Amino acid sequence: MPELPEVEVVRRGLADHVEGRRLSAVELRGARVARRHVLGPEDLAGRLAGRQVSAARRRGKYLWLDLVEADAAGAADAALLLHLGMSGQLLVEHAEAPDEKHLHARFTFDDDGPELRFVDQRTFGGLAWSETGPDGIPLAIAHIAPDPFDPAYDRDAAVRRIKAKGSEIKRVLLDQTVVSGIGNIYADEALWRAGIHGRRVASTLTKPAIARLLDHAQDVMTQALGEGGTSFDALYVNVNGASGYFGRSLNAYGQVGRPCRRCGTLMLREHFMNRSSFFCPRCQPRPRTTS
Repeated sequence: MPELPEVEVVRRGLADHVEGRRLSAVELRGARVARRHVLGPEDLAGRLAGRQVSAARRRGKYLWLDLVEADAAGAADAALLLHLGMSGQLLVEHAEAPDEKHLHARFTFDDDGPELRFVDQRTFGGLAWSETGPDGIPLAIAHIAPDPFDPAYDRDAAVRRIKAKGSEIKRVLLDQTVVSGIGNIYADEALWRAGIHGRRVASTLTKPAIARLLDHAQDVMTQALGEGGTSFDALYVNVNGASGYFGRSLNAYGQVGRPCRRCGTLMLREHFMNRSSFFCPRCQPRPRTTS
């Protein structure tokens, strides 16, 4: 699943192309793309038609469009959640462009400008309708914590939550209810920068160490965002179809067997939560005990 920098790159592209435009029609192909909308694809398409997109927004790895009734004043009262899954792509295309092989949704607008398409090869992504809360966050993701770029983010509060956890620190970093936006790639990068092994129990870390780790996560995601995110294949692209380039700058993730860029020790990989963790055995010594 794309992490915060990749989703933010997509959000910025969406903002440039869809904010202020009114949906004239939505074509959903098959039921799977709307499986998170319990009333089905026809109901979802009907709710969206005629709505105006007031903003493209994000919290952590979650992306949505704020929707208002046509010609209505005031804040958005509903949102379209856009789940990218493993391979979802949101592409801005001219209407005459050929349909993509794995096209699942087409959004057309009443200004006859470019349309928005949702393409998903592996079909883990999809669309869903959600009402919004008083804070403007869709109710469906109200449990998601603010990310380090969110105005609502409170680093000290996040440090206290992490310090109270008896789980391994990498597992806590991936918990989107504690701090959102950090996924497997950037967790490994932040842990490498901080010199902390991912299997260290969170409660054994000092609060200053946790704060530095969170700052490293924010720094590495800021750097990735500046390079368009991380792409390992053609499945992650921005709305114009371009890949990100931060993969060339990774210090930990995917670097197994290569010299650590800090000390020269060969990087290792280990199994972690149906994923892989990458670390330097010298800079990030394995803890004697784990949770």
